[in-house]
Amino acid sequence: MRHTLPIAPQFYVTAPQPCPYLDGRMERKLFTALQGEGADSLNNALSQQGFRRSQNVLYRPSCSDCAACLSARIDVRAFEASKGQKRTMRRNRALERRATSPWATDDQYELFRTYLDTRHADGGMADMDVFEFAAMIEETPIRSRVIEYVDKTSGDLTAVSLTDVLEDGLSMVYSFYDPDQPQNSLGTYMILDHIKIAREAGLPYVYLGYWVPGSPKMGYKARFSGLEVYHRGAWQKMHDPKTYEADTHPLSTDPIAEQVANISLPDRWPTRK
Repeated sequence: MRHTLPIAPQFYVTAPQPCPYLDGRMERKLFTALQGEGADSLNNALSQQGFRRSQNVLYRPSCSDCAACLSARIDVRAFEASKGQKRTMRRNRALERRATSPWATDDQYELFRTYLDTRHADGGMADMDVFEFAAMIEETPIRSRVIEYVDKTSGDLTAVSLTDVLEDGLSMVYSFYDPDQPQNSLGTYMILDHIKIAREAGLPYVYLGYWVPGSPKMGYKARFSGLEVYHRGAWQKMHDPKTYEADTHPLSTDPIAEQVANISLPDRWPTRK
């Protein structure tokens, strides 16, 4: 007689390391592997609970003395472009969007290296070589796309986003762009274009990753109307960013065991015979 056992995901915690967003703090992540037949279901379920994908891993901040990092998404139905954002769209009218399968190219890597060397030379990805870059783009067990933005006049690759297609939206996993065009606000433009894509596809949300109050690197996300943050176990519309500053204080994070116990897994989970 054969018996079936559920392949339940196992959750782990990384060792503490310096926080890249807030000086003097240490970061720690709760994570699980993303693999097998249930990868799509697990990715959808955990993305709706503040997790993010990195290759074959889903993770969420779980710092011992800080809960500043908040998963952020835009409700595309509630979004209204500001005057500045409308100008950004007009300034980038020369760009053509091209959606492809997740396949790394030399042009992408060259743009990626230029972006890192200019904007994030001391970041955690600064030493990423071409093989690691290819793995970041190509190692995805779920439905993903590479969205390229090409200058229609010169043919130059100007910006790229690795984007996951979720059941309730688009998740911008990682984006990079030509750092020599600060006047064009390319990072903002890509988000605006993803809002347009989501609307056309009938998807309600665009997931942006984490917003960190008090971090200048993340301040731009708070400029989008319709922004929601995953705070204390639920999505809520963000009003005043200062409301969340208290979560940078100690004792604001639940114990690991309690966090894992409160994670909701997909209703149907694959079984192994």
